[in-house]
Amino acid sequence: MSSARSKIVKPAGVEPDELELEVARNVYELEQNVPDLRADLRVLQIVAAKELDIGHNKRAVLIFVPVPLLKSLRRVQPRLVRELEKKLSDRHVVFVAQRRILRKPTRTSRVGQKRPRSRTLTSVHEKLLEDMCFPTEIVGKRTKVKVDGSRVTKVYLDRKDHTSLEYKLDTFSSVYRRLTGKDVVFEFPREGVYVGGQLD
Repeated sequence: MSSARSKIVKPAGVEPDELELEVARNVYELEQNVPDLRADLRVLQIVAAKELDIGHNKRAVLIFVPVPLLKSLRRVQPRLVRELEKKLSDRHVVFVAQRRILRKPTRTSRVGQKRPRSRTLTSVHEKLLEDMCFPTEIVGKRTKVKVDGSRVTKVYLDRKDHTSLEYKLDTFSSVYRRLTGKDVVFEFPREGVYVGGQLD
């Protein structure tokens, strides 16, 4: 267990829960037993793992990784997600980077340096969309404002990944709502429809 425990990054004095240990153990086993994943999984660590109820008797495991390790994760992410979904009892697996949002500076706040754009709420929410859908490309977005003032955003994904990703669209919507409080519908554009300035 000590080797699997090294896959989890926690602040001093904070112990991982059972789910985090289970994820770490599975990642470590894949590192040991799958040679073509070994190099990238050796450096991979997780920050946290949360199980979410996404409705219709389905559950998802949301796994947070440190931003500096995102590049290594993305080299193996599609394969790693498939392998973990087999091991985690048919729960959907979603990876996102652990990003921090900094408050908008006010006149009274003393901030030594300008807030980086990557730490704004808008930027972090955009990056969450990219993290969840990777490696599928987001080809367009549209926001509808309802009569009551509520907003629903439609996110259009590349049709070439339709068969491999359609089963997870509701999961993406539930996870994104849980993380941001925003309603997003994920879809694949119909053939012959312009999305994001291009004809699908």
